[in-house]
Amino acid sequence: MPSGLVRTFDDDGIRTVTLHRPEKRNALSRAMQVDLCDVLAAADQDAAVRAVVLTGTDPAFCAGLDFTDRDQFADRYGNQFRHHPARALRAMTKPVVCAVNGACVSGGLEVALSASFIVASDRASFADTHARLGVVPTWGLTALLPRAVGVRRARELSVTGRTVPAAEAAAIGLANHVVPHEQLLAFTHALVRQVPATTAVRDVLRLYDRAEAAAVAAPLEMEWAAMLDRPFDAEAFAAAGRDVARRS
Repeated sequence: MPSGLVRTFDDDGIRTVTLHRPEKRNALSRAMQVDLCDVLAAADQDAAVRAVVLTGTDPAFCAGLDFTDRDQFADRYGNQFRHHPARALRAMTKPVVCAVNGACVSGGLEVALSASFIVASDRASFADTHARLGVVPTWGLTALLPRAVGVRRARELSVTGRTVPAAEAAAIGLANHVVPHEQLLAFTHALVRQVPATTAVRDVLRLYDRAEAAAVAAPLEMEWAAMLDRPFDAEAFAAAGRDVARRS
């Protein structure tokens, strides 16, 4: 049964998908990951949907994995990665635009980077806090982030964990547009409506996706290998997550 943590709304062929767990800054529990993957797959198969807008309920877009959800760490090699939102996004054959309305952190950043492109609210911010949490990325960040901002800048962001405000994100290529917060969804929907309803759009996206898949495949394998080689302490991860949340 769906958790109710991922909501959808259709308007003129555009399906808006909203991560709805504001009290947890839309952190991804296992149930939420399952629902998001299912919702994306359904949108991709629905002939009435020509594009998807992915956003979050204020104040955050997505704070990454929910470090308090013990279920997703019970089977480290199975449950945590069986439903893979970033991979589900990269598998989409329709345009998916992330409307980043607030903090977009770690796993949330990997999700956003897996979309077709990103529109940011002027309240948005971006950060990779994996290293601060004592873990490594596993959803493709080490391939996706350098493709967006360049290798040297990506390294800096990953090892420092510093927060990038919206204006800087646009300047370095992390976001396509920055708009006033109140105009975020209206602007994003207007942008999506500029995409023609032709089969060529799907073919163009497929070409981009194939090129990106080739670039992401090897780094993704290396991320998984690095994760499997590292000891993992769920309690320490949760404690580090609480510390990062306090500092954010």
